[in-house]
Amino acid sequence: MASRATRACIAAPGDFYLGPLPQVPLAEGELAAALEAVWRGEQTLLPVVRERPDGTTELIAEGDEYPVPMSQEVGGEVHSWTERRLIVRSVRHAQAAEAALRARVAKAMAQIEALNQRGRGKKRVEERSPLRQAVVAMVQRYGVENLIWFRLTQHATPRPVRAYRGRPARIEEKRHATVEVCVDEVAVEAAVRRLGWRVYGTNQPGASLALAQAVVASRSEYRVERSVGRLKGCPLSLTPMSVQRDDHATGLIRLLSIALRVLTLVEFVGRRQLAAEGAQLAGLYAGNPRRETARPTAERLLEAFRDITLTIMEGPQQTARHLTALSPLQERILEILGFSPALSTRLCTVSAEPP
Repeated sequence: MASRATRACIAAPGDFYLGPLPQVPLAEGELAAALEAVWRGEQTLLPVVRERPDGTTELIAEGDEYPVPMSQEVGGEVHSWTERRLIVRSVRHAQAAEAALRARVAKAMAQIEALNQRGRGKKRVEERSPLRQAVVAMVQRYGVENLIWFRLTQHATPRPVRAYRGRPARIEEKRHATVEVCVDEVAVEAAVRRLGWRVYGTNQPGASLALAQAVVASRSEYRVERSVGRLKGCPLSLTPMSVQRDDHATGLIRLLSIALRVLTLVEFVGRRQLAAEGAQLAGLYAGNPRRETARPTAERLLEAFRDITLTIMEGPQQTARHLTALSPLQERILEILGFSPALSTRLCTVSAEPP
């Protein structure tokens, strides 16, 4: 979606696109230049708020935009259009990224300082070179190369040794190296300020799609990658494929594609009904039965029926069937999916054997 050719094919006939742009296709330094303009006060960030159930509002993002002229060959003709680049900072994403960054810095500091500790089974490093290699490896492991300063010091402690068995008395030097480490707070704050930003591209005019509307629309978009993930792993488990014949592989893919549509439809209908009612569903999480959600997954909805048991007792005259009674949660799931409770009781009929 983010490729230039795809965006051009959408814009050429007059259609609109909106999607996040990876940093690789962007011009070098474009995002940094746009953020510098914001930090210098030349551009004012527009807030994106969301209304809470209690009537209050919550800041979820802030951002700015700038136009970029685009040109691309489509079908043998060069098409030109103007793309709006939206630079958006997600508040929660920035907070989570900051917490992760500071945690990495703290772990790196603790492991580097542990190199100076002495104790049983811990041998001090004698020379600066191996100590430097160990410190650099830790800094690179946590990705904090530009956020931590360290200084290595070589120590030499004279130690007198008495004469013994013909060897004269002498002075030996006991060598060891230590490291001092500190956090570059200025660099950390600069790195934190760059967290949480993302660039979106759209050719729809601002009069019909404001920045706040674009952010909300992008957050609620349908992600086809999630459905593909269902095929790759649980619950459909297309891979690894154990069949060898081509027609078997084709049939399996078609069958699982139908199952994928069923899962997607069940999830969509359940979430749409809960949103229409303004309600939430509880009891789907085994470890926390009181936890509620307005966006249950199809997997969790189906998981609630795993304890249903159908018992069939065959006799000489008739066959009896017994089905486990539905729980209130299961009846509620059937209700939001638009199914009648009679869907399960149909399996409990008693049918007589033909004479």
